[in-house]
Amino acid sequence: MKKFLTAAIAATLAMSSMGVATAAEAQSRGHQEQRHDRRDDRRDDRNDRREERRDDRRDNRSDRREWRQDNRDDRREYRQDQRAYGRWQQSQRRYNAGRYYAPRGYQQRDWSYGQRMPSYYRSNQYVVNDYNRYGLRAPPRGYHYVRSGNDVVLAAIAGGLITAVIAGLFN
Repeated sequence: MKKFLTAAIAATLAMSSMGVATAAEAQSRGHQEQRHDRRDDRRDDRNDRREERRDDRRDNRSDRREWRQDNRDDRREYRQDQRAYGRWQQSQRRYNAGRYYAPRGYQQRDWSYGQRMPSYYRSNQYVVNDYNRYGLRAPPRGYHYVRSGNDVVLAAIAGGLITAVIAGLFN
């Protein structure tokens, strides 16, 4: 009986120590799982923040693109306004500016966009300096108005390339 009792006590002690060990293991496993959960949470938080930053960068990129496009449109509109002289226009009003004398060897002709004015026309005798008086806008830098017969031509100063023709401005 003593043997049986001793065996039972030993078994009980073994079982209880196993239970304590399993409880301790379970508790340590629980702590490890909690640590892993916390790590996973931190990792998820980091990933969320990273994705938010990425989204912010993408948003900023589209803002920059829109800003660049707006500036490009503004420049394009400005250039179109500068070209708004119209390549060929019929004058709405006619002015008296005195008699016209064509350069020697030249006769009156109809000019058109893209042609070149001969150098004779670039002398001060044919350049229209008082463009406000005749209802013309100020010529862009590097251009001037030249009278040819009853017409006025907007031409480059350097090469004489014709940009616009205003037909019938003078009587």
